[in-house]
Amino acid sequence: MLPTPEQINDYIAAGMQCSHLSVQGDGQHFQATIVSDAFVGKRLIQRHQMVYAVLGDRMREEIHALSMKTLTPEEFAQNNG
Repeated sequence: MLPTPEQINDYIAAGMQCSHLSVQGDGQHFQATIVSDAFVGKRLIQRHQMVYAVLGDRMREEIHALSMKTLTPEEFAQNNG
């Protein structure tokens, strides 16, 4: 059974504190916007690694593709202000 965007959202929310989280997708390809204080001072690759760590084996077994925007709250406010 293919995961839903809501399930991916729940997986990420359960593993890290997010001030904003949205996930869209069709069951195989997902796009996520993840805003977290945990990203402050981290490079892009480190941010993505943090999300992959939260998702764990689901990235191999359930989720075919996930593109991410990983932002700090300040970056998010600048992009959406």
